[in-house]
Amino acid sequence: MALKLGSHVSIAKGLLGAAKEAASYGSNTFMIYTGAPQNTRRAPLENMKIEEGKAFMKEHGIDDIVVHAPYIVNLASYKPHIYELGISFLTNEIQRAQALGANYIVLHPGAYTDRDVDYGLQRIAHALNQILQQESDLFICLETMAGKGTEIGRNFEELASIIEKVEKNDKIGVCFDTCHTHDSGYDIVHDFDGVMEEFDRVIGLDRLKVFHLNGSLNPRGARKDRHANIDADETNPRGKDYIGFETLHKIVHHPVAQNKPLILETPWLDATTNLYKEEIAMLREPR
Repeated sequence: MALKLGSHVSIAKGLLGAAKEAASYGSNTFMIYTGAPQNTRRAPLENMKIEEGKAFMKEHGIDDIVVHAPYIVNLASYKPHIYELGISFLTNEIQRAQALGANYIVLHPGAYTDRDVDYGLQRIAHALNQILQQESDLFICLETMAGKGTEIGRNFEELASIIEKVEKNDKIGVCFDTCHTHDSGYDIVHDFDGVMEEFDRVIGLDRLKVFHLNGSLNPRGARKDRHANIDADETNPRGKDYIGFETLHKIVHHPVAQNKPLILETPWLDATTNLYKEEIAMLREPR
């Protein structure tokens, strides 16, 4: 069994730069956006130092990497231009992710805005049916969401409903975000095993492909989605972590997390300081 632990890293200097940043944190996996997460503008693949990056990764034991789709993709939208943009962008992004050597693309399912949840579920599934017409070895991983506003994915039943409606759903997985799942109301702090049993009953553990590891600045069920550094307390400039190191360490070393990319998305404290190296070392250490 292998522990695959890493963080979000920058793609600004291509795949080689991303891999070097990951290695500097003591990571053996990582997650990237293939461009800015707030838009769909993307640099040509030939400028992204892919072969050099793959060679560096092989030399340093880094693999099983993850791409995150940009936040602006909304497959639940009723607005044709937003919906069609999401479909066309993700279709191309899957090809880019495969060229970069990623096995997973993580996707926020979408928000139904002025419609209702049933409309949003149908809309997302319809979009995925179009996107999955292309052949791909990559998994589209629907992310567990915190439940703020009208976003979909706030419980396991909503994700299961999407998956059931997708015809080629053998390539649909789930990314389990600890902050989001906690904020949506699941008790991962006191009953992670119970949460996993519920996940298995509703979705199936075979769908669980990626973890996002984050503390939360809010109590369970707040539906806020504000990530915290691991075990931050009241003296931390960003506030207290309501999940805590002990819970995240347990998750990292739990049997369900083995051989899966475990990706930190904890905040940078300021423009120059991030704690990924320290947090990865803390989580990797056996107890």
